Amino acid sequence: MNAMTSSQPYLLRALYDWIVDNDLTPYVLVNAEHPQAQVPRQYVENGKIVLNISPGAVSGLQLGNDDVTFRARFAGQAMEIRFPVSAALAIYAKENGQGMVFNEPENEEPPPSGPEPEKPGKPSLKLVK
Repeated sequence: MNAMTSSQPYLLRALYDWIVDNDLTPYVLVNAEHPQAQVPRQYVENGKIVLNISPGAVSGLQLGNDDVTFRARFAGQAMEIRFPVSAALAIYAKENGQGMVFNEPENEEPPPSGPEPEKPGKPSLKLVK
């Protein structure tokens, strides 16, 4: 059986449309430490950046299956922004926080679990008279 494609780009596009259709402002939280993320570094905090991707704030927005690209101004400077869809950690409406947080990419190892529960020893029976 072939592996399914990631649902993340489809969910990103759907939530973007839903937020914009409700006259709210779509914000995307991006992992700025992703090696292919091209974002304005001066606005990165704790390895992440929040970007306003509303139609009035950006131009040429492409929510592709692999990458998100657009042009925006930061402190008056025009900049090309590009990041892999997998670097998008969340999309939400600025006004009410409604949206979705995305799981880490499927190809990463799951975090280690806690200590193994102790296995019970051999059961012991006592003869009760």
